[in-house]
Amino acid sequence: MPIRRAGQGASSVHIRHYNQRLILQRLRRLGEASRADLARAASLTNTAVGEIIKQLEASGLVRTIGKRHEGNRGQPATMLGLDARGAYAIGVRLDRTRIETALTDLGGTVLSHRTHNHTLPAPAETLDIVRDDIQRLVRMVPALRRRRITGVGVARPYNLGSWLSELDLSPEVFGAWDTVAFGPDLERACGLPVVEENDGTAASIAELFHGHGRSHDDFLYVFIGPAIGGGLALGGQCVRGYSGNAGDIGMIPVPPSTLPSTVTRDGRDILLGRASLNALSRHLRFRGMAQLGFTALDTDAGTAAGMEWLDDCADALVAPLLTARALLDVPVVVIDSDLPTPWIDRLLERLAPLLAGRVAEARTPPVLLRGSFGAMAGALGAATLPLFLHFGPGAGSLAGPHSEPNRQGGSYALVA
Repeated sequence: MPIRRAGQGASSVHIRHYNQRLILQRLRRLGEASRADLARAASLTNTAVGEIIKQLEASGLVRTIGKRHEGNRGQPATMLGLDARGAYAIGVRLDRTRIETALTDLGGTVLSHRTHNHTLPAPAETLDIVRDDIQRLVRMVPALRRRRITGVGVARPYNLGSWLSELDLSPEVFGAWDTVAFGPDLERACGLPVVEENDGTAASIAELFHGHGRSHDDFLYVFIGPAIGGGLALGGQCVRGYSGNAGDIGMIPVPPSTLPSTVTRDGRDILLGRASLNALSRHLRFRGMAQLGFTALDTDAGTAAGMEWLDDCADALVAPLLTARALLDVPVVVIDSDLPTPWIDRLLERLAPLLAGRVAEARTPPVLLRGSFGAMAGALGAATLPLFLHFGPGAGSLAGPHSEPNRQGGSYALVA
């Protein structure tokens, strides 16, 4: 059975709700706009937009932010914007080496943030940590506005118990994660609705909703964390794919690394084994900087070792990115990471000429952009999920809390 899209059907209530969400979407993209601007952007009449704005203002989701003077004729236009205090959400990013929680408002501003940098513990212990963090973040919202907390989004790899040899991690620690129902357990523990999503897709949602997605409808998003993942935006929608793993670039086969620190696998490798922070950490250990970890990158020796990994990482990315360019016709690749911004810029500087040098005749390489949110992308993307469910025009494309990948044939999408 196909998933019903928001706004479909003859119900005037559905149509009204859809149009309200559509106006919120257009206003978020524009930043600020007059009623006439919104009418043009949403292809609605000025009268219809006026009524919708009254409803959204009464709900505390839209506010007047000033006047715009256009020349010397006519009355100045009233400018509108989202009321960031109109809704809140909490995002949880679970990675193999980190737990993050973040409180965000309707405008995507991170109001508070908590991080635990250690190997992900067993599900029960993780649940206790996350529940405590959520309780602390809820108390950051003024008491009279806590009813405006829309829910909790959880972003985590779907296969936490896989590829552990590539990531130098123990199966004993992560085996339980492939069978646990973490979302329902968290919902019972914190008393808020919970929706889960693949971590790469969640980070791409942050970019689509609050970053480069405001000006680019089509892009491949790549996030280099302990592993490497990503997401795919086409036509202003975050495409999830059949199993929810669209854009999971880390699984693409690549030639083996030439770094002396590489783990030999009979001449076979996947991108995750080369373009990941675990690969960087392994190389730093090989160069004798095990005790310093990523802080070694601030030293001369660490910089030299980091540059060696950057060269190998860039080389590994070329074929997958050109394949995505050819197969999906995406003109832009956004790359983000847990690494500091200067290191991502160095990677882009190395990657751009390699792509230009290997792109096929009569084709152009993708434009490379640095991601907007760095280490916060996963948690911000997770927090965007419940906000989208409440206020996105395509909210019917998600099955709801604890949404599973669509296995009815075909994919569904999150509309930015």
